[in-house]
Order: sequence, then C-alpha cells, then structure tokens
Amino acid sequence: MKNIGNITLAAWVVTFLLGYFGLGAWLYEVMEGMDRSMVPLAPSIAFAIAVVTSIVLTVMWARNLGSDVLAEDKPSGRRKFLLGGAAVTGGVLGGTVAVVAKLSPWLQSTVPMMNEVGQEVLTAETAHERWTGSRIVSKRPLGSTGFMVSDISFGSGRIMRHTNPEDLFREALDRGINYIDTSPDYAGAMSETTIGNVLKDRKREELFVVTKWCTSEGHVRQGSTPQDYIAALDDSLSRLQTDYVDLVHVHACDTVERLMDPNMLEAFEIAKEQGKVRFLGVSTHTPNLEEVANAAIDSGKIDVMMLAYHHGAWPKQREIIKRAAEKGIGIVAMKTLKGAKHRGMVEFRDDATSYTQAAFKWVNSDPNVSCLVVSFFENEHLDEYLHASGQSLTEADVAVLDKYDELIAGTHCFSSCGDCLNSCPESLPINDVLRHRMYFEDYGDEKEAMLLYAALDKQADKCVTCSAPCTGACPEDIDIKFRMVGAHERLTMIA
Repeated sequence: MKNIGNITLAAWVVTFLLGYFGLGAWLYEVMEGMDRSMVPLAPSIAFAIAVVTSIVLTVMWARNLGSDVLAEDKPSGRRKFLLGGAAVTGGVLGGTVAVVAKLSPWLQSTVPMMNEVGQEVLTAETAHERWTGSRIVSKRPLGSTGFMVSDISFGSGRIMRHTNPEDLFREALDRGINYIDTSPDYAGAMSETTIGNVLKDRKREELFVVTKWCTSEGHVRQGSTPQDYIAALDDSLSRLQTDYVDLVHVHACDTVERLMDPNMLEAFEIAKEQGKVRFLGVSTHTPNLEEVANAAIDSGKIDVMMLAYHHGAWPKQREIIKRAAEKGIGIVAMKTLKGAKHRGMVEFRDDATSYTQAAFKWVNSDPNVSCLVVSFFENEHLDEYLHASGQSLTEADVAVLDKYDELIAGTHCFSSCGDCLNSCPESLPINDVLRHRMYFEDYGDEKEAMLLYAALDKQADKCVTCSAPCTGACPEDIDIKFRMVGAHERLTMIA
C-alpha cells in the first residue's frame, strides 16, 4: 500500500485522541465517583479498537518497508521487525500518556487528599475528664435557609465502623447535633439506612438532613434524565424513612458543566415542587474547587456549599467563603484536620486542648462558616469533638496549631499541592510516597503503608543516585530527596 505510512500515522493520532477523550474521560468520571453503569463505554471501546487497528497498520507498514526500492536497498527482516516493534511501543506509550494526561489533575492532587484515611479518625492521646458528656452549645444560621445548624455536625461516611452505629447516631442527636450529612454511596447505602432507622423516631422538623444526587454505586452522571435524578432521590428517601430531605448536594463536583447540568436543575425544581427536597447544594474537594465554587456563587442557584477547609488549606479559600456568605450561601467545612499527625506526638499528650479541638475552633472562628462536618464512628469522638462547640479560638489553641505546624514543618506534604511533581525527571509520585510514609510514621499503619508503597508503579529507590532537581520545589521547604530516600528505607519490604 502506497500510503500505508500516512494511514498508520493518522490511526495513531486518532488513537491518542481517543485515549484522552475516550478511556481517559471514562476513568476520570470513575475517579470522580460516578455510578459506572451511567458512564458510556463506547468511547473506551473505540479506543481499544483504535489501538488494535493502529498496531495492525504498524505491522503492515513495517512489512511494507522498502517495497518501492531496489532489492539491494531493502531493509532486512530483522530491521523491519525492530522498526515495527519500536513504532508499536512508541504508539502504545503515546496512548498511555494521553490517558494519564486526562487523569493528571486527580492523580496529582485530589486522590491523595481523599485517601488520607486518618484525617477524621484520630482522637487525642489523653481524654480529659471535663470532655465527658460534651454536647452542642452553639448553632449558626445556614446561609439563607432559615435553619440554625449545630456548629459541629454529623458526618456518616464511616459510621458503619462502629459496632452499633444506630446507638452512636442516636447519642449524637441526644447531644444536640441537628445537621446530618449522608449519601447513598456511603457504605453501599448502609449509612442512609442506619440514619433512617433512627430518624423515623425523631421530630423531623428539628433536624437538617442532607444527602447527595447519588446511587449506591456512585454519583448520578451529568446528562442523566431528570427521572434518573429523581429516582435516586426517591431511593434515598425510602432508606431515610422520611418524606423529604432538607438539602441535596451535587457531590464531589469537579466541573462547572456537571454543576449546571440542566437535567439536574430541572429534577431539583420538580422534586422541590413535590416537597421532596428544600435546598440545592454542592460539595467539592476536587482539582477544580475554586472554579466550581466561584461558578456556584455566580449561578444564584446554590443554597449551600460544602468545601474542604482547614488551616493552611486551598489558596484563596477565605475569599471564596466570604464571597459566598455575602450572597447568602451557607458554608459547610469538611476535611478540617491537617493530616492528623498529632497522634503519637508526645508534645500533644498533656495539652488541655486537643489538636482536633483547636483545628475545629480555627475553622469555626471564620464567621462566614455555618458549621463543620466530621466523621463520627467512635464513642470518644462525641466527647472530644463536641467539647469544641461554641468555644472561641484562644491563644492556647493558636499555640497548639503553631506547635503542630512547627512539628510537621519540612515533613508534612500537602498532597493536594503537587508543585514538586514536574521537577522530578523520573516522574515519581512524590506526594504518594510521602503520604505512605505519613501512614507509617504518624498513623501507625505500618503494614498498610508498606503495601500501598509496594503497589506504586515507581518507587523512591531512584532518588538515591539522583542529582535532586526537585530541591527547592516544595513551597513548604521539604527536603524532598532526603524524605524520599528515608521513605524507601522504611517502606520497602525485605524478603
């Protein structure tokens, strides 16, 4: 074939595009938490077909090399094989790069942050007696909703870890919590079921119940019909054993297009008219948090925003929160701890104020924040967390936070940052490596940390002989090479 070379090149270009917009886009939606049954497979299948077609064409091209030259100038069979193999390898690598390029915002920032499992888990080393029986003593207006919510509120994402989750939730309500955050995709809908079993015996009008546009398998996908959205909400209402929820979130929203999905907005208006929901919200802790949050503010359609917020968190966070509050949007803070590295630090064992309480008081010291949501799944959480309710941020609290920042200086990787990643010539997942080291050293999860490290495609052994072009790339002044080499030494499994 005379034009086989041009045809093969065009096929690989199409393959790369399908890698980015096909398989890459499919994986992106899966990582965002979409219900997989709602994400079309056709683009991914097209990518697979394109890869096979491109490989076949490349083999044909290699075999056709030299067909238009004299016999003595034709390349040998071995050379054809090597050229064909190199072309196929390059094409496959190019397709892989296209897929990874689409996923890079999640891989570099949000996935590590979302995977910080200890963030809302660890309690103080010493439980002080005066914390016993702590309860909510302060409520705040939730934007323009007209509802006063407990300043520390109930997150149910991990509630099933408790041996008797219904009793834990019942006790939380008895202690004054009235804002309850749940979702169909928490523990395969068991979170909603647990909440509902307690909710049915309570005065519904005294509680503010929040769920998400989700199924038990993940988020309802952008572009789904209004009926699909409403069906998911109906399932939530059935599990929650209530006629309505106060708020439904577009959950873990990463794009303005999903936030403003016309079908979702139509479904909300229909459900609101039917009395199934009162307010619309958005939760976001994604690579495009700032863009999504600003779009939500400007849209005039969002009543509540749930944002990742802790001392030293996302850039421009305070400005976004202030602007939202000025528009009457309620602000709910989540992921309010900063790595939770205080566990095991002897410097914190005798503090009258736990790091958790100080961190909560810092968040609630922002008058534009309505409340914070934290996961409850241990009885100790009720005493420690609720002791911070209604308390002002004191000099002692600031000292605890400053001490915490001082102790983690040069060691704590803000894995939602990613500023250092482009400086590594080996493209090592620096944030993942240092996060696993944190699990090993600070959380005491040595086995899990080593397993996670072993599962990485690239490890930090390459840092030993590297010239360290990453030096100075960390805005927190972490000595990246030193920390990476130490991580490899600690996390490597010795046979």
